[in-house]
Amino acid sequence: MIAIDTNLLVYAHRSDSDFHERALQAVCNVAEGSIRWGIPWPCIHEFISITTHPRIYDPPSPLDLALQSIQAWVDSPSCVTIGEGPGYFEILCSLSRNGNIKGPMIHDARIAAICIQYGVSELWTADRDFSRFAGLKTRNPLIGQ
Repeated sequence: MIAIDTNLLVYAHRSDSDFHERALQAVCNVAEGSIRWGIPWPCIHEFISITTHPRIYDPPSPLDLALQSIQAWVDSPSCVTIGEGPGYFEILCSLSRNGNIKGPMIHDARIAAICIQYGVSELWTADRDFSRFAGLKTRNPLIGQ
């Protein structure tokens, strides 16, 4: 299973993003394909927070438009939403200790732990900070497309 991080979802949604076309193509390819893919719940929450925030975007995305984007992705037959479950906390502890995670870096550790818990084979992200988490392969689909 492939999981998609917040930044790619934001770029795919926001036409004013420098990476919009490449991100939209990457997300559409996976959403329209037959390979199982997922969106971690923390990424959904963060997506809504970022795209509707008036200090980040001028104008921000209207809430209904942000929710419609999420709904369209979640409605993909091959998409699953993934979140914390049994064994999650142990994975989070291990990743946090091994990666020397502190403060706001726990957000990325949370996403990494959820991906590992669900057996995600690859997290698609433009965030290099995920490289600190052993056991989670990442790929930036915006490079080389």
